[in-house]
Amino acid sequence: MIESMNLVILIASILVVVAVFTSLVSFRVGAPLLLVFLFVGLGAGEDGIGGIMFDNAPLAYFIGSIALALILFDSGFETQLRTLKIAAAPSLVLATIGVMITTFVIGGVTWLVLDVPWLVALLFGAIVSSTDAAAVFFLLRVGGINLRDRTRSTLEVESGSNDPMAVFLTISLVELIILGGGDNIAVELLQRFILQIGLGTVFGVAGGYALVQMINRVKLEPGLVPIITMACALALFGATSILGGSGFLAVYVAGLFAGNSKMHMSVGVRRFQHVTTWLAQIAMFVTLGLLATPSEFGAVIVPGVILALVLVFVARPVAVWLCLMFFNFSRNDTAFISWVGLRGAVSILLAIVPMVEGIPEGQLLFNTAFIVVITSLLLQGWTIRRVAKWLGIIVPPRHGPVDRIDLELPGNANQEIVVYRVHEASAVATGQRIPRWARPSLILRDGASLRPHSAGHIQAGDQVYIITPPRHVELLDQLFAGPAEGANDIDLFGDFSFPPDTHIADIGRLYGFAVDEDDAELTVADILKRDLSGDVELGDRVPYGTVELIVRRTDDEHGVIEVGLAVEQQKAKPKRRIPIFQSRAELLEIWKDWQKRKRAEKNAALTAGTPATALPTDDPDSGSDDERTGDPSENPVTDPDQDANPDPDRASSPSDPSAPDDNSTDAAKTPAPTAEKDVADTSSTTKAPGKKA
Repeated sequence: MIESMNLVILIASILVVVAVFTSLVSFRVGAPLLLVFLFVGLGAGEDGIGGIMFDNAPLAYFIGSIALALILFDSGFETQLRTLKIAAAPSLVLATIGVMITTFVIGGVTWLVLDVPWLVALLFGAIVSSTDAAAVFFLLRVGGINLRDRTRSTLEVESGSNDPMAVFLTISLVELIILGGGDNIAVELLQRFILQIGLGTVFGVAGGYALVQMINRVKLEPGLVPIITMACALALFGATSILGGSGFLAVYVAGLFAGNSKMHMSVGVRRFQHVTTWLAQIAMFVTLGLLATPSEFGAVIVPGVILALVLVFVARPVAVWLCLMFFNFSRNDTAFISWVGLRGAVSILLAIVPMVEGIPEGQLLFNTAFIVVITSLLLQGWTIRRVAKWLGIIVPPRHGPVDRIDLELPGNANQEIVVYRVHEASAVATGQRIPRWARPSLILRDGASLRPHSAGHIQAGDQVYIITPPRHVELLDQLFAGPAEGANDIDLFGDFSFPPDTHIADIGRLYGFAVDEDDAELTVADILKRDLSGDVELGDRVPYGTVELIVRRTDDEHGVIEVGLAVEQQKAKPKRRIPIFQSRAELLEIWKDWQKRKRAEKNAALTAGTPATALPTDDPDSGSDDERTGDPSENPVTDPDQDANPDPDRASSPSDPSAPDDNSTDAAKTPAPTAEKDVADTSSTTKAPGKKA
C-alpha cells in the first residue's frame, strides 16, 4: 500500500515536471500550451509510452471539478470592474443565449451524425457548448495579443461566465434522460435554470462579501491568507452545489466581488492564485488525458471532426452573430470573437458526467467530445494570432515591457509598495517627472540605498520604491516601461500631438485647413467621439479636411487624453471587410436601402402608367386628338398659342384614363386618317396631363 502511494506520488510529480518543461516547446513553436498538457496525459496513458492504466471516471471528475472551481475563482478575481462594465451585457448574452443556440445547433447535427436519441444529441450539444476559460485566458493574457478593450473584455467575461450555463444544461439533460424525459421539458429546464443561476449568483455575492470582511477584520498570518481564501472558495463551491445552485457560478461571482474590493493581502492572494491556477490546469488536463483511450478514437474520429467543423464554422459564428447583433460590434470584431471559441477541459470534464451516471451512450459522447476538443485547440488555438492580424484588429500596446514587483504594506489595503527597475528608454529615464502622488521613498543604485532628494535624476537601472494606491499602478507603468513597439510610429500616431480640449478651429488656422462653421466650437476630442460614435480606441483615425485626427492615448474609461495629427492623409490600406456578421445598424441600412429601391420601382411603375396630354400640332394631316382619346368635353386644356376659340378636338382631358403619356403607343393603334408615320410623329409631341403649354 505504502509503495503504491509512493509510486503514485512519483508518477504525478514526473508528469507535472514534464508538463512544465514541455511549455518551453509550446512557446517556441506557438502551440496552445493546454493542448501540450493534454498530450502529456495521452502519452502517459494506457495507449501511450507510459502505459498507465487509469479508468476511474468519478475520480477524474472530482479532480477536474476542484481544478475548474479554482480556475473560475481566479478568473473572477483578476477581472477588473471596468472590464465588466465594458463587456457585461454582450458577455452575459453570449454566456446564456449563445450557449443555448450552440446546444441546439450541435444537437441537431449530432442527431444526424451519431444517430442517437434526441435528448442524447442535445446533451452532447450542451457538453461542447461553452468556451474554455483556461484556454481563452491563457491565449489572451499570456499569448501577447493586444486587442481592443471591448473585444478582449467580452471574450474574458464570456469564457468565465458561460461554464455554469453549460454545466446546468449538461446535468439537467442527464437527469431528464435518466428519468425518461418529461411532458414539459422546457418548463423543467427553465425552473432548474432559475434555481441554479439564481442561487449561484446570490451565494456568490454573499460569499465574496463574507470573505472580504473576514480577511479585513481577522488578523491572520500573511502566509495563511491565500490558503484560507482558496479554502473559502472551495467551501462556497461545495455548499452552493449541495443546496441546488451553480457552484461554478458562485465561485466566479465571489472572485469577481473580492477582486474588486479593498481586501488586505490582495497582492499575496493574487500571487498565490497564479501558482494554484497553473497547477490546477496541469492537473486537470493531464488527468483527462490519462482517462482517454486513443485506441477507441478510430470509430468516432470522422463524426467528431465533422461536429468540430460545424461547431467552429457554423454553430459558434451563428450564436455569436445573433447575440452581438444588437451591440454594434464591427464585423471583424464579431468574426474574431466567434473564432476564439476554444473548447477545452470543461467539455471533456462534462463528457464524464454521462459515463458516471451510466448513460449507455456515455463512452461514445466522451470520445467524440475529446476529438472535438483536440480539433478546436489545433485549428483555433494555433491560429488566433494569425486570424487577429488578418482581420486587422490588433492595436498597439499602451506601453512596453515593465519590470515591476508589488509589495503590500501589512494591515493596509489602500497602499502598496511598488518596485520598478528603470528601463533605459523609459519616460522617467529621459527626464519625465514622477507625479506628486507617487514620490519615491527609496532608490537603489549600484547596490547603495539613496534618499530621493540626494539621488539626483533617476538613471537607467535604478530600483525605485514607490508607495502608491493600487489603482495608480497602471499609470506608473507607463512612466517606467520601455517603449512599446510602434508607440512612436509617426505613420501610426501622426506627426504632432495636442491635448484633447484643443479646438479644431485653432488647429485649422495653424495648419491651414477649412473648418465647418458648425464645428468651430468643438474640440478635437468632440470630433473624435462624434465621428467614432463614442467607441474610441487607441489608434483610431478620423479624416478632417486635408488632415487626420488620431487617438494617441486613452484612459481606463476610453476617454481621449492625447490626440495625434497627421498633416497628410494616408492612403489607408483597404480594410478587410468580411461579407457576414452584419450589425444591427448595418442590417437597418440594408433594410432602408431595400425599401428605397422598392419605392423607386413602384414610383417608376406608376410614372410609366400615368396618362399624358398630347400637345397641339399645326399639321392638318396629323389627325385630331378626339379620334384617339375619346370625349374631349371634360376639362379642356387651352393653348395660348392657338386661336381664342380653339378646336375642342385639340384638347385632352387629364382625367381621361385613355389619354396617352410620353411613352404611349396608343396613338399608333387608334384609327386615324393620316399615315402611320404621321401618327407616330404626333404621338411624340404629347405632354403631361393637366399641364399648360
